[in-house]
Amino acid sequence: MQSFDTIYHKTSVNYGGEKALKQILPVPRSEKELHALSDAFCLSNMSRRIFQAGLNRKMIDNKWPAFESVFSGFDIDVVRMMSDEDLERLMQDTRIVRHWGKIQSVRHNAQMIHEFNEEEGGFVNLIADWPANDIVECWHLLKKRFKQLGGASGPYFLRRIKKDTFLLTSDVVRALGKWGAIDTIPKSKTQLRHVQACMNQWHKESKLPYCQISMILACSID
Repeated sequence: MQSFDTIYHKTSVNYGGEKALKQILPVPRSEKELHALSDAFCLSNMSRRIFQAGLNRKMIDNKWPAFESVFSGFDIDVVRMMSDEDLERLMQDTRIVRHWGKIQSVRHNAQMIHEFNEEEGGFVNLIADWPANDIVECWHLLKKRFKQLGGASGPYFLRRIKKDTFLLTSDVVRALGKWGAIDTIPKSKTQLRHVQACMNQWHKESKLPYCQISMILACSID
C-alpha cells in the first residue's frame, strides 16, 4: 500500500497545488458540536439522504421545505406517532416524493432514535462518541437498526451531519485499488474492516480527518 504522503503530494500537484486542494476538503464537526445536534436535525438529514438515493438531488432539495412541513419539522415524537392513515395521506401529496417505503422509513427511524434515547444513552451521543477509526461498524449499526440506511446511505447521512467518516464512492474505490489498498470492490464486513484498517494507517501517517483522506483519494483519480 502506498504511503499517504506520496498520495497527497501527487494529488496536490495534479489538482493545481496544495492550496487549491485544501479549499475543497470537508471539515467535520467536533465531538462537542456533534453532541449539540438535535434529534430533529438528525432525522431530517437522515430522511433527506434516503429520499435523495436514486433520485435527482436538486429536485429533492427544492422539495425539502414541503418535507419539513408534512413531517412537522421532523420532531421525532410527532413523527413516530403518525398513523398508517397519516402516511397514506402523504402518498397523495404532490409536494413531496411519494415513495411508500421511504415515507414509512421516516416514522420507523423516528421511533429508533426515540428508542436509542430511552435505552442506550441517546442517539446523538452515540453518533458523537463513535470512534472514527471504527466507523464501518457504525455503518453496520445504521443499516441494521434503521430503514433505508444500507449501502451508501448510512455513510452519506453521517457526512451530511459532518460526522467524520470516509465514503466509498466509485472514485474512492478506484483510488484504493490504484494505491494498492484493495484488489476487489469492498462489500463484505471483512472487506470493509480491511478498508477501515487502511484508512486508519493513512490517518496515523497524515493526522488528517477521515473525510479529508477519502476526498484526497477521490481527487487522486485522473
